[in-house]
Amino acid sequence: MTKETRLLDIARELAEEVDRLTFAPPVTHVYNPLDYAWEAHAQYLQRYGKAPTEVLFLGMNPGPWGMVQTGVPFGEVNAVRDWLGIDARVGRPEHEHPKRPVKGLSSTRSEVSGARLWGWARDLFATPERFFERFFIANYCPLAFMESTGRNRTPNKLPMSERKPLLEACDHAMRKTVEYLRPDLVVGVGAFAEGRARAALVATEVRIGRILHPSPASPAANRGWSERATHQLRDLGVELP
Repeated sequence: MTKETRLLDIARELAEEVDRLTFAPPVTHVYNPLDYAWEAHAQYLQRYGKAPTEVLFLGMNPGPWGMVQTGVPFGEVNAVRDWLGIDARVGRPEHEHPKRPVKGLSSTRSEVSGARLWGWARDLFATPERFFERFFIANYCPLAFMESTGRNRTPNKLPMSERKPLLEACDHAMRKTVEYLRPDLVVGVGAFAEGRARAALVATEVRIGRILHPSPASPAANRGWSERATHQLRDLGVELP
């Protein structure tokens, strides 16, 4: 295994592991972008997944209008296509929910969380190359879960019998990702991601912190998320422009 393919191998192994898991109602549809959007995800890893990195941002799992569409963590379509320069064919999940169609990079829906996070990176660093010299963004869990209505169901809402094997697979992949990227700091984007980082990396010396999740469901995030995230990162000792 060469250094250049390490993140690809970790992602492939994780995709295979979680594809073997089963989920019962109220979950009716499970999307794995590491399968149908592999080409775009691989472009992201190959172009920007350089080790070592200073800070690893960790999200929870794909959003229906973000990574579900683009294969990129927090992957708001415009940011992925126009700023990150990802140009790849995105397929469709085998079992697609009629209210959550996958249209890939031609989707006209915008994920607010992704637009905020990647917009923050663009505003501070101007180019992806400058941002990825010091930072990388990953998702803890690659799966998106949907109920019969199309409602999103987050991993922390799964029953323990389903959650435990999922967390074990994702913890294992995160440890291997951290081992490869060697970050000084892992920053959970939201409480769930921070909690999983602390649980999975307890035996390491990696520092762990948290920033506010940029979700529009958060009143705090709707009041100047970029400024708050910048302040929180500086409190963690991260130097920013």
